[in-house]
Amino acid sequence: MPIKEKRWKKEFEEEIYTKWKEEKLYAFNKKSDKPVYSIDTPPPYVNTPVHIGQATTYVIMDMFARFRRMIGYNVLFPLGLDKNGLPIEMATEKKYGIKLSETPREKFIELCKGVLEDAGTKTIESFLRLGISFNSFEIGTGLGEVYETDSEDYRTLTQETFIDLWNKGLIYIDKRITNYCPGCRTTIADAEIVYKEEPTTFNDIIFKIKETGEEIIISTTRPELVCTCGMVIFNPKDERYQRLEGKTAITPIFEKEVPVKAHPMADMEKGTGLVMMCSAGDTSDIRFFIEMGLEPTIAINQDGKMNENAGFLAGLPVKEARKKMIEELKKRGLLVRQHEIVHRTPTCERSGDDIEFIEMEEFYLKQLDYKDEMRKLAYQMNFYAPQSRQILLDWIDSIKIDWPISRRRYYATEVPVWHCKNCGEIIVPKKGRYYKPWKDIAPVKNCPRCGSSEFKGDERVFDTWFDSSITPLYILKYSRDPEFFEKNSPCSLRPQGKEIIRTWLYYTVLKDYLLTGKVIFKDVWINYHIVDEKGRKMSKSVGNVIDPKDVLDEFGAEPFRLWAAVEGNLDRTDFRCSFQRIAGTKKTLTKLWNLARFISLFPKVEGKYKLMESDKWILSEINKLIKFTRERYEKYDFHNPAIRIKHFLWETFASHYLEMVKNRAYNHEGKFSQEEQNAAIYTLNKCLEAILKLLAPIVPFITYKLYMELRGEDIHFTEFPKVEEDYELEIKTSDILEINSLIWKKKKEAGLSLKSPVEKVVLPEVLKPFEKDLKEMHSIKEVEYGDAPRIFLGK
Repeated sequence: MPIKEKRWKKEFEEEIYTKWKEEKLYAFNKKSDKPVYSIDTPPPYVNTPVHIGQATTYVIMDMFARFRRMIGYNVLFPLGLDKNGLPIEMATEKKYGIKLSETPREKFIELCKGVLEDAGTKTIESFLRLGISFNSFEIGTGLGEVYETDSEDYRTLTQETFIDLWNKGLIYIDKRITNYCPGCRTTIADAEIVYKEEPTTFNDIIFKIKETGEEIIISTTRPELVCTCGMVIFNPKDERYQRLEGKTAITPIFEKEVPVKAHPMADMEKGTGLVMMCSAGDTSDIRFFIEMGLEPTIAINQDGKMNENAGFLAGLPVKEARKKMIEELKKRGLLVRQHEIVHRTPTCERSGDDIEFIEMEEFYLKQLDYKDEMRKLAYQMNFYAPQSRQILLDWIDSIKIDWPISRRRYYATEVPVWHCKNCGEIIVPKKGRYYKPWKDIAPVKNCPRCGSSEFKGDERVFDTWFDSSITPLYILKYSRDPEFFEKNSPCSLRPQGKEIIRTWLYYTVLKDYLLTGKVIFKDVWINYHIVDEKGRKMSKSVGNVIDPKDVLDEFGAEPFRLWAAVEGNLDRTDFRCSFQRIAGTKKTLTKLWNLARFISLFPKVEGKYKLMESDKWILSEINKLIKFTRERYEKYDFHNPAIRIKHFLWETFASHYLEMVKNRAYNHEGKFSQEEQNAAIYTLNKCLEAILKLLAPIVPFITYKLYMELRGEDIHFTEFPKVEEDYELEIKTSDILEINSLIWKKKKEAGLSLKSPVEKVVLPEVLKPFEKDLKEMHSIKEVEYGDAPRIFLGK
């Protein structure tokens, strides 16, 4: 039956996605004989609405999933919801006006759960409206079901991976100077630090040489750390200070004696060329103290305030201590001068606070010993686009310390460890359940080392990336269903953003390699940033943020999805997004609908048909499009096929072929045989089916609706188009397009309608097989053949 609706409406989408959800059409079928294609989707934090970047990433991921189903895979495509870690705690502190450090642990955890109670509902609704074909929208522990990172099942697996790594000797506990965020009140890893160029002051202050009484001047941005100075250094090539080698410097105010030595870490061009090396001013200071065997003095507490080692600065926040130290130096005549500079400052990527370096006892996972293996693993994975691999390689090269995996927070997976109160022995339990050492009794009655029966449960939790790095293990049922895991590992695809390559991708590959001895992913697809029309980062302060809900309310999902495909060129660094760009894709959807409506007037051919040269030509063109599209889709490129399909739809198919065979399909005057008419109808339907199937992963709603109207089938469970027969043609597509365009141009220049008759046309010999269709298309009375085309509108 012909399609009745005159146009595509966004209101059609709700009925379709509701059907998909209620009938569980995309559920994972474990009993299927099809090969498994698994997608390790990035679980979004649920305490904030889905933003435009997530919406874009997930619709492109959905294109991957839908395409793989159509080429015969059993697709494992679960939705995860991230409910662990610092963002949840910060949202709780903000909502209730409390501080974690001042709230009992049990009460704080309950408040976190309150914040999260209905948080996932809006996220799920957004993904439904976007047409994402997750296996399920119901929370559970089965294959493909929605999982939550704060669930007992998920946290149990995190703890089990810790237990396995501990038993392998890959985790150890150590007290050392580490990155510390005073705002988050916890240790953080190098990967969680972002460096910002911030204005600060270089202070030239006076030290004295003990042996000679000579004054030397040292430039520093951290005068409050003079109390932790362990050595003064100069560059071995710096002739200005050779006389100071082996001497002793006396620090200002604190009058601490420290050695003066030559060391290549000193930069002759920076400041005065003399450097005071503090215990924990930055990461280079830390490495220097270890290298030189110096005993560190820690002057900053976990609350971000100076401690007793800072003398008269004790109790002050760091920045206030800096001001007071400068005031005291001025008062004593020890400050020579100050000048403004821009300083590369390490800050916490979550809270934005400046990082301090504090001595703390933490659990560490070995990574320095595995840098070479990690580089090899980086080359075992296929990266799309390939240049994204370099981001991972650069990060691996930059690693200087093992991974501190424990944090001093509340709402995350607990470190499953107890400590013997008598001898300090660490008790690690057996796998099999979820442990809360801060409230659970120890899993043993007596300490295996000293026999004591008194234990203290560890109060630390895991770094959020230690949790997040198990996602491929979790969805593939590692340790839960060993047979399924072994058969279907590695995971087929990790899709994610560029900005978390150094965290989520790196830590997942590292940890899962240490557990399984294998690379965990076959393919890695890296998405880039979404920016506004002018290439600017979206931010509330600029006022250029686009809310996916507003997009869905105004346009529905299909224009947004088509924009994501057309815009999603991985050879570029950013996706440019605007309402205007999204709205622009509606024309193509309208064109598709109108073409389908027209072709629906001609039911699929049942009788014999005889293909004419025009039919063979367009079928050869659709074959080229099928080959190209499949080849690019398999490499996660939906941008280039979307561009080509769009061009084919508008230009080659609609403007030329359809116009060429329209009269043959109707055949009102009986100029064509039944077989020739059938051939036009067959070809129109054949091309439309192919176009709909090629577009089905990109725009699933409109293609579902049209195919259901035309064929009574769900297009998403049909086979992706294949080339069934190749057609060898002498003609080039440009030959046909050029002659049609030339005739239209001549008519337009003469002020004639496109339907106006043409007296005579001289065609190139190569177009002779197309004569019958061309004459009907342009109302040509007489055709001759020659070297160059000529058009005669009148006698």
